[in-house]
Formats: sequence, structure tokens, C-alpha cells
Amino acid sequence: MIDSQFEDILIYFSKSLMGKENEEDILWDVAKNCISKLGFVDCVIYLVDESEDLLVQKAAYGPKSPKDQKIYNPVEISIGQGITGSVAKTGKPELIPDTSQDSRYIVDDDVRLSEICVPIMYEDELYGVIDCEHPEKGFFSERHLKMLSAIASVCAIKIKSVRANKELIEKQTKLIQVKEEMLELKLKAFNSQLNPHFVFNALNAIQYFITTQNTKFALDYFSTFSKLVRFYLKQLGKDSASLYNEIDMLHWYLKLQKLRYDGSFDYSISIEKESNELKEAVIPSFVILMLFENIVEQSIINGVIDQHFNIGIKALKDIVKIEVQYQCKGLDSKTLENHWYRENIMEWKEQVELLNTVKGYDISHETSSSFNNSLHEKNIILNLPNLT
Repeated sequence: MIDSQFEDILIYFSKSLMGKENEEDILWDVAKNCISKLGFVDCVIYLVDESEDLLVQKAAYGPKSPKDQKIYNPVEISIGQGITGSVAKTGKPELIPDTSQDSRYIVDDDVRLSEICVPIMYEDELYGVIDCEHPEKGFFSERHLKMLSAIASVCAIKIKSVRANKELIEKQTKLIQVKEEMLELKLKAFNSQLNPHFVFNALNAIQYFITTQNTKFALDYFSTFSKLVRFYLKQLGKDSASLYNEIDMLHWYLKLQKLRYDGSFDYSISIEKESNELKEAVIPSFVILMLFENIVEQSIINGVIDQHFNIGIKALKDIVKIEVQYQCKGLDSKTLENHWYRENIMEWKEQVELLNTVKGYDISHETSSSFNNSLHEKNIILNLPNLT
């Protein structure tokens, strides 16, 4: 009769958990339905708070059970403290027929002479503890212990499932968010170069060369502009690119900007390989270009003159090192440091941080500056992973 009753309770509990999608609903179902069906008068269910090494009350049945299914002042027990804490520490259930003979027993709202305590555990992972008490000595039996342990096991499996589903949803949500951020980042990189202002200026420059009958300059400018546009369109959906293609793109971009801004800056690009065996390198797309887009556009806006970029690129086996030695005139140190670099380089830094987070690229960069009267010198070192 008793075994049949226990079996019915276990079947009922297993079915009732099917619709539960959060941990609190699971624990309250155990407390209010299963415990009451077992004929117990007092029960508290705890979950482990690993960050604090504590058991925290999440549900209750009996005198400590609130009407609105909310715990306003949850009981907290340190792992190892009392009978409940001991079960949490050992992971083994305990049946105490006479709590007055057990020094670990801690009186709560009233003295109860019987206690049964089982861990909510699955595959050696502790999720919590079910602790039940009764005012009579020897009330709980081995059958109670077996039944409560079975309920705790089913409860643990369900909690594990709920947490796994929650973690999966969070990962999927984060992945979608990251993909959206990466797409937005690519579009920003694309738009920053091919925005209407840039395109119209390029076309105006071509028109100017044509109207002034400077056919050679017009063809040269148009050819460079066409190469740059084709490369953007080809590269937009890709995360990486050949180092030499990126260098070509940087050269085309700087050449157009130099013409656009009437020679307000000059540049040189040198390439060094670790060995002749290193024929190719692959790097994250648009990182170098967005860096120079920030530098060129903002320096022009701020009225910087006599700019020169000495760009050194060294391809190693694992990394590609880009060193930019930058000299210019036109602004004092306070304006350059506080306005130009700190604010306008931020978008580029955000791009680097996002790539490091999503792709694990470990891109690093450092900047140093010096001022000598009106001459400003900046040294930028950028380390990109060689993805080959």
C-alpha cells in the first residue's frame, strides 16, 4: 500500500514537472504538492549559491510557507553548517530519528525531533537540498528517505535541463547579437569609406581633372577609385583578407585622399617579411583601413598640416606588425590628445575589441606621442594575427 502510494506520488511529480520552465516553479511544486502528499508537516528547499558558498531558501511547505509563493527573508545556511549544510557538503542523504541527540541540529522556528535531508544532485553536481522536519521522534522511515531521494533526483534532472536550455537560449541570443554587431561594423566600415561625401568628392575630383584637360590625372584617379570600390564590394562579406590586398587597398585609399585634400599629407609604405618562405599572410579585414580613416579624416577636420605617414609592415609567422610613425603640424598637444585621439579613435577601438571578443584574434595596439614646439610625433604599433 505504501509502496503503491510512493509510486503514485513519483509518477504525479514527474508528470507535473513537464510544464515547468523555471527553477522556482519546480521547487514550489515539490514543496506544495509532493511534500504534502507524503504527509510531511514542514519542509524547506534550498538552492546552492556557489558565489557565496551558501544554501539559500527558495521554497517551503508548512509554517514557513508564504501564501504568495515568495520568500521575503530567505533562510541562508553555510555549506557544512548544521545537518542541512553537512548533507550539502557530503552529497549524501541523512535520516535523523532524534535531533536532540545530534549536535549539528539547529533550531529554527520550533524544535522538531525528526529530520530527513536529501541532496538535489545529478552526476555529482549539487543543485540544492530538500530538508524536512517533524515534531515526533522517529517519524521518518527508510522508505521516506528512498522516496524523497527519488524526488530529489528527478528534480535535479529537471533543474539541469532548465539551466541547459536557459544557457542555450542565452548563447543563441548573444550569437545573434554578435552577428548583428559584426554586420553593423562591416557596414560602418563600408559606409565610412563609400559615404556620399567621399564618393561625390572623388567624382568631383575626376570631373575637375577632365574639365581642366588633365586627362592623365583623371584616368589615374578614376582607375584608383574603381579598384577601391571593387575591393570594398568584394570584401564586404568576408572577415579576413590577404595582407597584400589590404596594403593595396590602403595605398589606393591614401592616394585618393591625398588627391582629394590637395596633397595635405604624404605617406610611404614599406613591407618586410620574416623569411622568403613566408609568401603570404592573412589578416582581419578593414582594421588597418579604419585606423587610417580615423587619422586622416579627423586630422583634416582639425586643420592639421604637413602630415607624413611612414608605414612599416612586417609579416611574421604568427603576427603581422604594423608600425606607423606619424608627424604633423597645426595643433597643440592638448587639442590633439583630448579631442582627436581620445574621442575619434574610439570607434576603431570598439571594432578591435569586438573582433577580439567574437573571433579571439588577440589584436593589440599601443600609442605614444611627443611634441616639439608645433611638431607633433605619434608612434602607433598594431599587432594583427596572421590567420594563415
